[in-house]
Amino acid sequence: MFRDRVDGKRIKDLDGFHSIVPYIMPKRTEAEVSSRETFDVTDLCEYMRNRNLAEGINLKLFHAFCTAISRTIYLRPQMNIFVAGKRFWQRKDVILSFVVKRKFEDSSEESLMCLKVTPDMTLDSISHTILGDVDAIRKAKTNDVGKLMDFVGKLPRFILCILFGFLRILEYFGVMPSSLMKGDPNYSTVLLSNLGSIGAGAPYHHLSNYGTCSIMVTIGTLRKEFEEAADGIKKERDKLDVTFTLDERIADGFYFAKSLRITRFLLEHPEYLTQPVNAAVPVDVC
Repeated sequence: MFRDRVDGKRIKDLDGFHSIVPYIMPKRTEAEVSSRETFDVTDLCEYMRNRNLAEGINLKLFHAFCTAISRTIYLRPQMNIFVAGKRFWQRKDVILSFVVKRKFEDSSEESLMCLKVTPDMTLDSISHTILGDVDAIRKAKTNDVGKLMDFVGKLPRFILCILFGFLRILEYFGVMPSSLMKGDPNYSTVLLSNLGSIGAGAPYHHLSNYGTCSIMVTIGTLRKEFEEAADGIKKERDKLDVTFTLDERIADGFYFAKSLRITRFLLEHPEYLTQPVNAAVPVDVC
């Protein structure tokens, strides 16, 4: 009898390889693959700049990337699979998570934010939600997850060992309470690190063996690059470096590479970002 988790539905029909691979590579960090990609976001930057000026809104490059990656996952559901308890699960929701820094200072506190992306959301609604939640977090002393971590972090070491040992047992058997997963980036579809906002690059970032998050993304600083156009004239282009780290047990390189075609298309054709994230795109992924 198959029993589903609160956050995922068990995938029942697996081939031989996928049935045994969690025993060969039981840890998520043993199954990491990483790829660094460069996206041309020249048209996207101009699109957002024009809309921001005309409509008085505040679209950001990070919002556009969140929209593009969400739509990719909706259209390529294998990217929303996770391995837990040596079993494969299809996550029920698309959840993005990232860190919010209250001030751009070394000593500034950080808070964790999770965004559940619903099928009808677009660039505008995702941007509005992120801006609203980030503003609320920066005005508040902390959020619920922060308060919980502050409390747990003060417990004695031996109690923490027992506590997390117990949580790993719950995770293995798929009975982790939803109240402990809500707001925890370790239980999101994708954990994003927007290092470009602090002027950094896009380094490799590891996955975590705790939780169920199968994809880690680091976004670097927007940079200028000159390319020779068809007329022989060099033109300035806006380029964005992004590094993806994912659990190779959930999808092979062929599936991942074709999924990236959707992300790339959306970032290069920003007018499609105004459509719902579950809408099809004219990209060949067959």
